[in-house]
Amino acid sequence: MELGLNGKIALVMAGSKGLGKAVALELSAEGANVAIISRNMENLKSAQKEIEGKTGKKVLIVQGDVTNRSDIKNAINKTVEKFGTVHILFANAGGPPSGGFFDVKAEDFEKAVKLNLMSTIYAVYETVPYMKKNKWGRIIASVSMSVKQPMDNLILSNVSRAGIITFIKSVSNAVAKFNITANSILPGYIMTDRVKNIVKAQSEKLNVSESKVLENITKNIPTGRIGTVKEYASLVVFIASENAAYINGAAIQIDGGYIKCV
Repeated sequence: MELGLNGKIALVMAGSKGLGKAVALELSAEGANVAIISRNMENLKSAQKEIEGKTGKKVLIVQGDVTNRSDIKNAINKTVEKFGTVHILFANAGGPPSGGFFDVKAEDFEKAVKLNLMSTIYAVYETVPYMKKNKWGRIIASVSMSVKQPMDNLILSNVSRAGIITFIKSVSNAVAKFNITANSILPGYIMTDRVKNIVKAQSEKLNVSESKVLENITKNIPTGRIGTVKEYASLVVFIASENAAYINGAAIQIDGGYIKCV
């Protein structure tokens, strides 16, 4: 399928590992010019080497903290200097610490909101002017299935990510006339380092094996397994494509059927 992404310019936030790196790789494989921002330069260089080795396309790496608006602006400026503009924004950030209500403090929510919600807001406001000028754009926010079905051990993520889907929905209404779409992706359990860490934490908390924790998770997933980063990235890249131009303001689940609500 021709996705129409050849030559498009994408900024991938938190793109040095996990879901972000997988998305950066798939976008590059489809011919997009990709810039990634992340805090850790070693991880950035590793991701750059891997992606360039697999796709043959140069990847721009920018060290920065997505909770810092000036760092996001710097990443966008460097992307524009290198490639000319920005067509695609993949708004993404690592999840806040796991834990339930009694495991976290009230002030922890402020940090979580800045990490997830505010980083998305900052990035959208900084990239939309370029998309308007291009008369083409894709805003894709990585959220979580927990915005529809809150998880007891991820209360910080539940709260900090819930505002993202309403923000993206509001943005989608405002930017559609400029040939820009805005959508949210709601992953369930995808086998990333974060999920591995959650499994490990639950194993220690419940004093059971990690395999038992995984068994308890997958028994609630109708497909009977945890998803792959490739499956997740393939969905994101499709939403970024020309073929998805009529998908706007959606909150799309990719969870193997875990969420029970409609």
